[in-house]
Amino acid sequence: MFKPQYPRPDTYAPATIRPTPAPVEHSVPAPAPAAAAPSAVAGLGRQSPGTLLALAAGGVAGVLALASVAVSLLLAVAVTAVALSVSSVVLLFLVRALRQEFKGR
Repeated sequence: MFKPQYPRPDTYAPATIRPTPAPVEHSVPAPAPAAAAPSAVAGLGRQSPGTLLALAAGGVAGVLALASVAVSLLLAVAVTAVALSVSSVVLLFLVRALRQEFKGR
């Protein structure tokens, strides 16, 4: 009843893969390169003033976003340092008070 039923070994048929020939494409010769390709910086000068203003505003926004993240991380570290120093001072006072209490007995 709980015995597994395995198929006969001769039922397996391996798949045969035959490569298909690639179609032949006729290429067109590339045009001759220009004498001097314009650089990316020279292309920025040909843009409209609105495009340059948008690029500058995007750069300023990115710098401000990174600066705000850096300031918030530094603020978190500073708050943690202050909290640890205050708690260590309070703990020191408690330990000294307990020592003096036990010395008096």
